[in-house]
Order: sequence, then C-alpha cells, then structure tokens
Amino acid sequence: MTNTESVSRAPTQTWTYFEGIWREGNLPILGVRTHGAWLGSVVFDGARAFEGVTPDLDKHLARVNRSAANMLLDPIISVERWLELVAEGLRHFPNDAQLYIRPMYWPEQGLGGGVRFDPASTNWCLSIYEAPMPTPRGGALTLSPFRRPTAESAPVDAKASCLYANGARALIEAARRGFDNCLMLDALGNVTEFANSNAFMAKEGVVFTPAPNGTFLDGVTRQRVIGLLRGAGVEVVETILSYRDFATADEIFSTGNFQKVAPMTRIDERELRRGPMYETARALYWEFAHQTAPRLCAAS
Repeated sequence: MTNTESVSRAPTQTWTYFEGIWREGNLPILGVRTHGAWLGSVVFDGARAFEGVTPDLDKHLARVNRSAANMLLDPIISVERWLELVAEGLRHFPNDAQLYIRPMYWPEQGLGGGVRFDPASTNWCLSIYEAPMPTPRGGALTLSPFRRPTAESAPVDAKASCLYANGARALIEAARRGFDNCLMLDALGNVTEFANSNAFMAKEGVVFTPAPNGTFLDGVTRQRVIGLLRGAGVEVVETILSYRDFATADEIFSTGNFQKVAPMTRIDERELRRGPMYETARALYWEFAHQTAPRLCAAS
C-alpha cells in the first residue's frame, strides 16, 4: 500500500490521514451504519494554519482529546502524535496556504445495534484542507429564537457535531430575516454566544463577554484574546449579559477559530462601528500568532 491515495475531489484541496495513510480529496469514511454518522456521536476540533503560523495548535489538539473523553469515547491518539501528523499533513500544502486543521473521533459501532455506542470501537482521522480566512467585513446581528442546551440535556462540554445542528438552524433562521449571525440565549435567557463563535461587546472602554456557565465552550481563541487584552491593560469582564446589553453596546465582536477575531457592524436596525476594542483585540491576536506560534512544517 502506498502512503498516499486519491479519492473524490473536495471543493478545495484536502488531505486526510486515515487508517495509516494520507489520502487526497473528500474521503468517504463514515458508512451508513457508522454510529458517528447515523446517531451524531462525532467530536472534532479545528485549528488554523495561515500566514505561516499555527497559533494554539497544541491547545486545539488537547481539546479534541478532552471532547472525546467527555463524550465517553476513547481518545486513543496522544497530543504528541497529533502534532506529528499535522506536521506531515502540512507538507502537502505551500507555506502561504490558509488551512483548516480538523482532528476527529467517532464510534464505529452501537452496542446491540442501538443508540448506546461502544467506546472500544472509537475511530479517528485528521483532515487538513484549504479554507481561506474570511475578510473581517462585519455583519448584521440579531437574536435567535433557538437556545443553547444545558449540561443536563446535551454534551456541551465537548466540541460535538450533534450540537452544531442547533447552531445551523439558528443561522438559517437569522439569514431568512436578513442577518448574518445571531446571539443565542441559555435556558435562563442570558446571552451565551453567537451561533458559531464566542461573543464580546465593549462599552465605555470596557470589554464584556458572557461568563462560561456550562452551556457553551470556553473557546481557545476566546481565552487567548481575553489574556491578550488584559495583558495590554484593557479591562475584560466575564459576567452575565442580556440581549439588551448587546443591543446598547458601543462595539460587538466575535472570537473563534475560523475567523479568529471579527467585528459585527449592525445589531437589529442599529449600526455599529468597528471600534478600538475590536481593532486592539485583532491586532494583539495577529501579533501573538506571528511572534509565538511558528508553523510546524510545510512544503518548500
């Protein structure tokens, strides 16, 4: 068997390590009876390679293992091995490629063919593919009628694929009303996050963000931006926030792996500026990424 293999082409260049070899293209690996595909028991994480750097890669790889354990899967790949595989995978791309790095775990089998999965059947892959960094152009924001689940009702302590269906329908519903994103509330009516990223707001020179309360992931990029802002002397308050707090904010911005730091420029019918707190957060993150997060390896 060769160490690479080609399969059906993905929309952008894609390489996936599965069952001991790197394969090019959109690899079909979840069968119709695979528990992860049928019953939504996949966990994953996402890191970025861009402008020659891979910021917080180790933290993302450690989190996929925590997600697997919290989902009651078996995190069978060490962080060190994940790092080695990422280094191998990056060699398939040029140095200036903008990439998404996605490790995944899922169970293959259900016990007795039913809902309960067998942790001993945990399988995994690593997929790396081209994903251009979106231009931080801003966007329109509203309130979603859909809410985030609690820890008693969903695996919110894992980056689990089954949680993203709720975010997807929130984004679709918001788009039908002419908005680019939406804030989601918890069961008590407090703001948790955007449908696909962590939420920040600024008012009178102070940055606020919802305090982690067990209903959303305390994101790797969220934690990094909070630390960078505080290190630069900016006051950052993690607290309970209402939708009205955001509706009357001076600035609103998001943090997440895909865009890193991105502004919102309208909430409902109210226009917002790309303000100094957003600009500071984005500049600090880019400085951190280039000074402390060298890329592992790539093609010459």
